[in-house]
Amino acid sequence: MSDQEPSGTSAGPVVVLVGPMGAGKSVVGELLADQLGVGYRDSDADIVTAHDRTIADIFVDEGEPYFRGLEREAVRRALTEHTGVLALGGGAILDDTTRELLTGLPVVYLSVEVTEVMKRVGLNTARPLLLVNPRQEWKKLMEARRHLYTGVARAVVATDDRTPEEVAEAVLDALELRKA
Repeated sequence: MSDQEPSGTSAGPVVVLVGPMGAGKSVVGELLADQLGVGYRDSDADIVTAHDRTIADIFVDEGEPYFRGLEREAVRRALTEHTGVLALGGGAILDDTTRELLTGLPVVYLSVEVTEVMKRVGLNTARPLLLVNPRQEWKKLMEARRHLYTGVARAVVATDDRTPEEVAEAVLDALELRKA
């Protein structure tokens, strides 16, 4: 798959997906990339590849501030280099610089409710921010982040009770993108 952009768009990603863990950013992002005939990139995968460690290992061994620095740089680089579909890690929007970089871009917030996340991700998760009480921690994270997701998004697409294909179609409709 190429990193070429569809005709008529400017440089930078054709779609940037943001949202919490379990929203379906990776699955939907890959579907969108296929439908649009562009490349797919995930900023968390970039970090894992560059550091040859899982996000959870980096988070636990080095701490959240260290990880957030890696994340900020991975997002900056991806926004500069990639012209396809880009999925950001759930906490990427916590960084002021990242939010500034997202200004004016085709950002879609994939929203999801806690009951759906628990079905998708489960309660026994290796996600570093959900180590204690996953349901309660997820709710706290969303209280702190929801306004940040909506603040950077051009569109919000709910993913609850929808297949990844239905979500991808809703994203295409929300951004008025035409399939290749």
